[in-house]
Amino acid sequence: MKLLVLLGLAGSLWAQHPPSVVVNLNLSPEERWKPLEKAFDMNTLRKIAGKVIESQIPKWMHHAVIPIVASLEKYIPQPYAGEIRGIASMMKTNISDVIILNFAYEFTAYCTSIVAQDKNGNVYHGRNLDYPLPVLRSLTMDVVFLKNGKVAYVGTSFAGYVGLWTGMSPHKFTVSADQRVTKRRGNGWRNIMSAVLFHSSPVSWLLRETLEEAKDFQDAVMRLAKKPLISGVYYIVGGVRAGEGVIITRDRKGPADIWPLEPLHGGWYRVEANFDHWRTPPPSDHRREVAMKAMNAVGRNRINGHKLYQVLSKPPLCHRNTIYTTLMRAANPREYITFVRPEGCPYKIN
Repeated sequence: MKLLVLLGLAGSLWAQHPPSVVVNLNLSPEERWKPLEKAFDMNTLRKIAGKVIESQIPKWMHHAVIPIVASLEKYIPQPYAGEIRGIASMMKTNISDVIILNFAYEFTAYCTSIVAQDKNGNVYHGRNLDYPLPVLRSLTMDVVFLKNGKVAYVGTSFAGYVGLWTGMSPHKFTVSADQRVTKRRGNGWRNIMSAVLFHSSPVSWLLRETLEEAKDFQDAVMRLAKKPLISGVYYIVGGVRAGEGVIITRDRKGPADIWPLEPLHGGWYRVEANFDHWRTPPPSDHRREVAMKAMNAVGRNRINGHKLYQVLSKPPLCHRNTIYTTLMRAANPREYITFVRPEGCPYKIN
């Protein structure tokens, strides 16, 4: 299988592409992520994982939560429990550390996502994922999930992490998740542990499950809107037909708002940048304003993947904490492409 062709990684846009890892869903969960050993050095992965954990929780708290996390393993559903166990074995590290690593990524995914429809009804979807750890650029990967020898879905993630914040189900839909910033966020680790005990889903697990199980765009929207989550989030979903684009604003128990494309009334694109679209962002955050101005300048007649990349490259949409940019179009899966952003986020076009 020619993964470079499948994922559309041969393009004219300037950037570094991440490695591709193939995960065979027909294998046992413990064996699925073995290809990581060929794509990444396990010693380096272990060291970087330690940095991620150290940056997210104080050392004293890390030691305090280890026995709790060990008990939490009983409550982690399959296939994630098995996959985490297999990754821990490959990394030759404590399973508690891999569990903590996976939940640590649920905290600080500050992002910008845009879904747009052109004049012919083609739907484009792009996202920047921002994270305040530059070392994650070296762990970014595109993942091809195979089932019965065929591509079930693709996504972009970090080595050692079993969830997805970005992905596509070919010929069905695309989806990205952006963290929802609210005034009352609570105690993150306490919320995560109690939520898992009560069978709420991490944001990234629900996204991945939806990619694997949803039949089409409408089914994906229903799943992403209704299942209980451990925290609020924005799910941005793009389909294959005209009008299939939506931003779902999630509370833990269900949808707070569903904001669809309305191309007949001027709403040919939607922008999400970590704040509710009906509220004014903080004075220091100009991403929404810049994105809308740039999209209006491009216009519905000219929007395409190349133009969307340029929009997402504009500061402050792309900045020193931007780890990667992904462009995707479910109607043409070859247009799924990820760029690892160098620090400073230059956006030179060859």
